[in-house]
Amino acid sequence: MAGKLLEIKNLKTSFRIQDDYYAAVDDVSLAVNENEVLAIVGESGCGKSALAFSVMGLHNRAKIDGEILFNGRDIASASPNELNKLRGKEMGMIFQDPLTALNPLMQIGDQIGETILLHHKNISKSERRAKVIRLLDKVGIPRPEHVFSQFPHELSGGMRQRVVIAMAIANEPKLLIADEPTTALDATIQSQILDLIKELKDDMHAGIILITHDLGVVAEMADRVAVMYAGQIVEIADVHTLFEEPLHPYTRSLLNSIPNSEKEQEKLHVIQGIVPALQNLPRTGCRFKERIPWIDDAVHEEHPSLHEVKPGHFVRCTCYKQFKFPDEAKEEQHHGIS
Repeated sequence: MAGKLLEIKNLKTSFRIQDDYYAAVDDVSLAVNENEVLAIVGESGCGKSALAFSVMGLHNRAKIDGEILFNGRDIASASPNELNKLRGKEMGMIFQDPLTALNPLMQIGDQIGETILLHHKNISKSERRAKVIRLLDKVGIPRPEHVFSQFPHELSGGMRQRVVIAMAIANEPKLLIADEPTTALDATIQSQILDLIKELKDDMHAGIILITHDLGVVAEMADRVAVMYAGQIVEIADVHTLFEEPLHPYTRSLLNSIPNSEKEQEKLHVIQGIVPALQNLPRTGCRFKERIPWIDDAVHEEHPSLHEVKPGHFVRCTCYKQFKFPDEAKEEQHHGIS
């Protein structure tokens, strides 16, 4: 097994709303290994991006508690200057929206070159240009010499995303965070971007955190999966186990919402309700309880914790033991099964 690259311990990221702080990431513990893709999956508003920004130290006014150990060093309390030395060099991030991640007034070559210059002060202009062109070529951009002098608005969405990836990997980081890297891209470009990220993992042996709500992407890319709901991790397992033996009601609900041509389905499963707003999150009991009202309250823990049900497979709350979808329960009653 590759070495542990990142270890998050009891991380709590809170934001101020009026006079109080509310945790968007609530007591999260995770590890990422070298040469591994850890997918973090969940609906919008579950805290996935807040977790990624916490790791990168990109929150301006958040209150952060807990530990973020990168190569054994706690960076949760690192100074802005220390973080600047790490970001872009040891840790890279592929942002969700390339158009807002890029400076509209700078040429593509200058933007990538700036990332290189920041961490390699002695590199000459010609060496920097050559490296940028190699990076553009590496991420599959045709005519890189031409693209070097173009502006972001002159490129397609897929090309801009490749530029953002080139910036993220310019200094061969050990940790790469990809935050919804294929959102708003068509299926062909999405597949190309995912293939590119896979190649980069193999080339650089980096640890990759892949944030997504797309379970098809998870199945294709991930080694392990952490399912996040309402600021908490509710299930962690290797990708095969998660798809073959999902346990938490939220994980099962997500998987049950995917169209399946092999099963006869009259209509798609829809998860009741929505993720509560930050200030309305229940801070005790099972946070998913309100969305599965047909399950008896007594099966939920008052203070749910992660239980290791098999080596490497963790599930929050004991409600998973009694969980059934309404149609499953009806079918069992019909067949006289209690």
